[in-house]
Amino acid sequence: MPDLRDYLDMQRAAAAEQWRSIISRKPVIEGRQVAFLPVETLVCLAASLLVNHRRYGGSTAHLAVEPVPTLARLFRRPNSSVLAKMANLDGSRRNGAKHEVEVAARLLADPGQLGAVYRLLINAARSVGIGPDTLPDFLGLTDDEDDLLLLGQRELDEADIATAVRPAAEVWRASRADLDERTTERLLMAAVRVGQHRFASEVLRNHGHRCVFCGLSVALPEKRAARMLIASHIKPWRECTHAERLDARNGLTACPTHDVAFDTGLMTVNGGLRIHLKPALAAAVQADPAARAAFGRPPLAERLLLPDDATPPDAKYLAWHRQHIFDDAVP
Repeated sequence: MPDLRDYLDMQRAAAAEQWRSIISRKPVIEGRQVAFLPVETLVCLAASLLVNHRRYGGSTAHLAVEPVPTLARLFRRPNSSVLAKMANLDGSRRNGAKHEVEVAARLLADPGQLGAVYRLLINAARSVGIGPDTLPDFLGLTDDEDDLLLLGQRELDEADIATAVRPAAEVWRASRADLDERTTERLLMAAVRVGQHRFASEVLRNHGHRCVFCGLSVALPEKRAARMLIASHIKPWRECTHAERLDARNGLTACPTHDVAFDTGLMTVNGGLRIHLKPALAAAVQADPAARAAFGRPPLAERLLLPDDATPPDAKYLAWHRQHIFDDAVP
């Protein structure tokens, strides 16, 4: 059985040999699947940054979004096996191997290291002839020297995360005596950050990677400009239930200026998606050219700028914002 070093100290030659074994594998029609190799497990961990396995059950595994179907084809496994491995890694399945949970805890707590391992795996796959059609660079890192960064982390506070995971940590201590407290805490806190990353990614996609208030979108020749857009909660993370924290209808994509103005209650959005300014900000727009340049109309739209195929924000979150943030802000 592989140990931690086989995952955390993966070498390119070992990864290449494992990829060769995978591409020579025959699909298992009936009976027990072959054990996951470390490269498969690590790629599943990277894919968990994009896919929430909890959205799929045994009867809906065939509906799993990319990269799950592509990985399943490459590994000669059903979608359900890939999703089950993701569940092992985040501790959802209590029969998951201890070393896999420890691998997940360490790498998810250190996205830079996870990104480095991911690059090694993709490059090793390319060296044995596994091309982008068979194994796409789904995190978009192999042609980018920047570290892997999780989105939406500015919204999270360490104390809030610790409070949120405390009940789950108690359950884990009672049910997973094989895991030490540090591993449990690290994985649960990393899971919160990964959930926030998935939430922000989904909100950005839903809004077409544009500020819903002014339409700003900065696309460079090879990628989108970093930190020019922020996807954050309408009802703040610390005030949300677990389900609300992951609900993309509780998110808006905004440029930094309009994100701060919305977050601090200088403007809000009603149930008809119309944008409203606080009287003090509206007065500043009339008196100050700089304020007018940011909050005049244009660039500020009358209503949220959403793509035709976007899912609009839920009215209940907008109502919460108006009542608890906009109404309590500067008059």
